[in-house]
Amino acid sequence: MPAYWTIVAFLLAWNAVPWMVIGSLFSPVVPGGWRAVLVVALVLFLPVMVIAGNLGGDAYPSATTRLWLYRPAWYTQLFLPLIAIAGVVGLVVGVPFGAAQVSGRWTAGAMGVLLLVLAVWGYAGTRQLVVRPLDVRFAGLPAALEGMRIVQLSDTHVGPHTSRRHLARVADAVRDARPDLVVLTGDQVDDFARDVEPLGRAFGGLSAPLGVYAIAGNHDVYAGWPAVRRGMEGLGWTVLVNEAMPVERNGTRFWIAGTGDPAGGRPGQGPVAPDVERTMTAIPPDAFSLVLAHNPALWPALAQRGANLTLSGHTHYGQLAIPRLGWSVASAFLDLAMGVHRRDDSVLYINPGTNFWGIPFRIGALPEVTVVTLHGSPVVPAHEGAHAGSTSAAP
Repeated sequence: MPAYWTIVAFLLAWNAVPWMVIGSLFSPVVPGGWRAVLVVALVLFLPVMVIAGNLGGDAYPSATTRLWLYRPAWYTQLFLPLIAIAGVVGLVVGVPFGAAQVSGRWTAGAMGVLLLVLAVWGYAGTRQLVVRPLDVRFAGLPAALEGMRIVQLSDTHVGPHTSRRHLARVADAVRDARPDLVVLTGDQVDDFARDVEPLGRAFGGLSAPLGVYAIAGNHDVYAGWPAVRRGMEGLGWTVLVNEAMPVERNGTRFWIAGTGDPAGGRPGQGPVAPDVERTMTAIPPDAFSLVLAHNPALWPALAQRGANLTLSGHTHYGQLAIPRLGWSVASAFLDLAMGVHRRDDSVLYINPGTNFWGIPFRIGALPEVTVVTLHGSPVVPAHEGAHAGSTSAAP
């Protein structure tokens, strides 16, 4: 079966099962019964079919399409199963009392209201911006690098639908930080190669004395990496893929490296696949290294090869987190999900993302511009796995 029809079959099943539950609960009490339920289901499924029909095509969806077709589809696909599950729970709870249908309707309705409240709360979160200072300490930091400021943006997911006001605030925050260098740690564009156009309009004016550096994220790969890379290089950015280059500050040389991304293929395979050995091979053993790796899963191998500071993104913290507890949705699936981590003389920071992807939803994992400042001694102890609120780390 062609891949397209496999996807369509999956989406039909994914939508049909929840609608059967919801329909069985609400058709007896809504005007039109099952016919009304079916009409609503078809209307909400239409954007999903539009998205499926565009897979692999050359069409470039406009801001209107993404806002009024793609976004409702995301909400529908996320909320429907949760509402249906709540309805089933209500049915089961109501059986002993002879009120299964009533109980099911109330729990499904309550879940719908809860999701609506969370959606509004999460939307408000995407309109905020945190400028987070992060002081990172290294006992052996060269004196010439003391106080060096690195501004990190990650997972900007820029497209024509992205809030221009938000992007302008991000650009202003970068300039106000007066960085020595700026790094973008992957997923600069949303899902299409032409998204580099609004990316350039938003961030093309960024500059720093030591340069602006970018790497590939999985969405940059999905969008069409060759075109995305050309677009970023056209902005004057240095794009690193499994390579390192020397940079000098105050007469002392250090190294900036960037990996490929696992979305580009198996490690060592393909032009964008990660190759840690190749990334680190040119860096002298006694040199300080700043490594950009979109996926934090690459950090253990980088730490083993001597990376001093690794900046990552990718996880978004699941866009739902409780920083004080060091917990996020991503923590349930990933060992390296959020915040500061250290192993011996290697430090990792995972940025929660400077924008959002999919639906505009962020609670406890607000969009962030990270201002990393390097320091030498005195060494301040840090614990591996510290949450995103940590502001210092010392190997």
